[in-house]
Amino acid sequence: MSASDSIIESIFTPFQESINSEQDVREEIRNIMKDIERSLREIITALQIIHRSLKGEETACWTARKLFEDVRAGFDKLNSVVPEGQYYRYNDHWRYATQRLCFLAALVVFLEKGFLIDKVTTAQIVGLHEKSRIHLDLEDYLMGLLNLATELARFAINSVTYGDYNRPLQISKFVAELNAGFRLLNLKNDSLRKRFDALKYDVKKIEEVVYDLSLRGLVPSSGGGEVME
Repeated sequence: MSASDSIIESIFTPFQESINSEQDVREEIRNIMKDIERSLREIITALQIIHRSLKGEETACWTARKLFEDVRAGFDKLNSVVPEGQYYRYNDHWRYATQRLCFLAALVVFLEKGFLIDKVTTAQIVGLHEKSRIHLDLEDYLMGLLNLATELARFAINSVTYGDYNRPLQISKFVAELNAGFRLLNLKNDSLRKRFDALKYDVKKIEEVVYDLSLRGLVPSSGGGEVME
């Protein structure tokens, strides 16, 4: 082997070792995410009952809470696999799932308590609170809230079909307040900004439901847009 070949080999061999190491990490992450995403799908399935019936919300939320235990266990594993200080090198593997999980955590809290979940509580439910190598990005939390608004617009419409006329009033007040909160932000991120632009259509859908109920005289006299306890 010539001197030049030896130099080239000494330079490039470590590169291949680094590439192999990164591929191994990504493969481990993909395997962990398969389990997390399986639980995510199961949570979505459990919560779909709210669109079909007045009954079953409490059971659906309880099931979702139990499934979130598996999600938290998955993120515990993920935290041990992601190399320290390299969160943003690998977070494309779990970003979308995290946004969906934030939305689902927010939906569960809305159904149980009727108020907006904060970022810390979201991180606790999902399993990203006080982790050493991974965390809950603000963008993912906000994207989850915007997804919640879309789901609640659908929920408001479906609530009317099975005779719950107070729920759209609760949703209307909640989403209006959520919209007002987002308007306080000067969003620079393109994807978040585009998603926020769609929020006005969710607000409009819900307002149309409430307006239609008002025209038909179906607004509960004690409702008045108050958030249900």
